[in-house]
Amino acid sequence: MTRIERYIFGTVLSAFLTILVGLTGVIWITQALRELDLITGKGQTFVVFLVVTALSLPALVTVIAPVALFIAAIYTLNKLNGDSEWVVAAAAGMSPARLMRPFAVLGAGVAVVIALNTLWLMPASFAELRTLITQIRADFVANLVRAGQFTELDQGITFSYRDRAGDALLGIFLQDSRDPQRVVVYVAERGLVAESDGASYLILDKGSIHRQQGSRGDGSIVTFERYAIDLAAFGPEQGAILYKPREQSTAALFSPDPEDPYYKVVPGRFRAELHDRLTSWLYPLAGVAIAFAALGQAVTTRQGRGAAIGGAILAMGAVRGAGFAATSAAVGSAGGVILVYAVPLATIAAGLWVILRPQQASALHARIDALARVASPARLVSSLRRP
Repeated sequence: MTRIERYIFGTVLSAFLTILVGLTGVIWITQALRELDLITGKGQTFVVFLVVTALSLPALVTVIAPVALFIAAIYTLNKLNGDSEWVVAAAAGMSPARLMRPFAVLGAGVAVVIALNTLWLMPASFAELRTLITQIRADFVANLVRAGQFTELDQGITFSYRDRAGDALLGIFLQDSRDPQRVVVYVAERGLVAESDGASYLILDKGSIHRQQGSRGDGSIVTFERYAIDLAAFGPEQGAILYKPREQSTAALFSPDPEDPYYKVVPGRFRAELHDRLTSWLYPLAGVAIAFAALGQAVTTRQGRGAAIGGAILAMGAVRGAGFAATSAAVGSAGGVILVYAVPLATIAAGLWVILRPQQASALHARIDALARVASPARLVSSLRRP
């Protein structure tokens, strides 16, 4: 790179990192606050809390990085033009391709990071998060709240105890209503959590099991002196961890297991997730192309670039919305996969067509400025005052 190119690259890089760290930090804090019940309600340590929230960072970076790069490109282009540096560089004979090189280099770097993130790191973090959450749910001791409270450990599973005597729990109540046609209630005077061969069990003493079958209210009561409940039974599929499509590796998405319960129900989600991962790295490049197409031409007038910036933001929002819609279409139809690739590739191609053809760029900016003048508040007010 030449000196001017290094200067531009440093400007857009510093803006990108600042925006990325700022947005990621703000959103991460909001996500972390949602997980505070791990400490306050489920008795987990602060280390577990940090691990759970940190595992969400790869997904946040994947979503935020293209947006941060787009904002950084808009900021840098507007700054260079406002300081007349863009005008001087263009007047010195720098072609649009050379002016775009620093943005393209950074965009390519961000694209590589996102590709590695979506193809490997993000699925691994989601899978680890699923495993950790399953372990937390199975750990009744960690999930216990204060004596006398009824706590919903999972959807349809309610647990309560009256008091604690050392490691033992007194006055235990456990209801499993995940299946409305088969509600089971465990009541015991005393209980203790024990582990054997890597499995956790709740040992109940002197209690009863109340079962209700069907909507007719038929039920049965069985008393016991001692009864052991496998806590893994309160997880999916008798303790087996079921990974959703986004939590499975990319290799697994290429050749999904036909016996996978999720694949049997929604096979299209595996297809959509796979192709969404394969195209996610294109969106940073699409954002750079949109920003440069809207603001890449040097202007010498005193007119602001608000209209161009607004148009670029609307275009980027439309592209991302179209990308999400294409992914949803791919769930229901294999033909939707074409749209998943077409949206970012068409955006990049259209942006390059405008960037590398100065006449087209000038025409585009003239239309944007004309629309901005027509839609300006002063113009609207003056038109309303006419007789």
